Amino acid sequence: MKRIIKKFVKEGFYKAPSKMKKNHLVFSEEQVKALTASLEKNYLDRGNTKNRLSAEEYNKAISGQVFDRLDYNRNRIAPWLNKVKDLKGASVLEIGCGTGISTLAMMEQGAVVTGVDVDGGALEVAKDRLKIAGFEPDVHLVNGDEIGDRFGDKNFDYVIYYAVLEHMTVQERLKSLEQAWKMLKKDGYLVIIETPNRLWYYDSHTAAMPFYDWIPDDLAFYYSKFSDRANFKDSYRELSDENMMKFLRWGRGASYHELEVAIAPLDNLKVVSSLMKFEKTSFFKLGFKGLRYIRFLKSLHKKLDKGFCYPYLDIIIKK
Repeated sequence: MKRIIKKFVKEGFYKAPSKMKKNHLVFSEEQVKALTASLEKNYLDRGNTKNRLSAEEYNKAISGQVFDRLDYNRNRIAPWLNKVKDLKGASVLEIGCGTGISTLAMMEQGAVVTGVDVDGGALEVAKDRLKIAGFEPDVHLVNGDEIGDRFGDKNFDYVIYYAVLEHMTVQERLKSLEQAWKMLKKDGYLVIIETPNRLWYYDSHTAAMPFYDWIPDDLAFYYSKFSDRANFKDSYRELSDENMMKFLRWGRGASYHELEVAIAPLDNLKVVSSLMKFEKTSFFKLGFKGLRYIRFLKSLHKKLDKGFCYPYLDIIIKK
């Protein structure tokens, strides 16, 4: 039944408008092979990944990078952003551009995207992906808290944190968000995508455990041994600065608190959209229990926008 509902929601709700769909590029078999070769060379084979994954897992990883994630961004993320502000001609700073999947989905719609990431191998794939698609890549090996130093003389319509804020330390988050806000144009948009919400009662991102994001980092470090997630649960026993940093890079939830500290009080943070509200799928995804929990959170803080209450922060804030 869950599979049927999931298929219904995907086919019923996740479709790009026809005016956007006509901009989706169609890749030849040769182009797909070239991108696959880049992924194998620069991204998936690092650390002998191919030898550690089964053939099924490896093929799934390739499919996700070549097709599935692009479909997700074309039919969900790009239409969501475009609804708030037309992507055509929009200047975008994308923090956490990775292998360029979301970058491509935005550039197809006419956005001018500057991408940054800390993964050099992923950036090589991003360059190849965009070149194969006929675009000139503008991607840089830059940490999220260094954007002011590298691009502080520019102003953007969008600054997007794509599945990256959770992998930054609190200090990095605050420094980066403060810089990003200054770099936005008047009426520009700060976007956070796929960051687990520390207010939510279950962490599905890192440890797959209830209440995990509620406990302090040092306790979470030790408590990780109770997770069922392979590699993660067996990695952290001896606390040290190096091990703690590796642990934090797995991902820790964020919330509106970082935004209040780095940018402005909650009253002055204008959330104009959230992905779940845009897609109108909260009931299908959360059920009665999840919706009750959101009502509970809002009852505790009347000024809290629903976008800060969902399991993941997928929100757009207007400057």
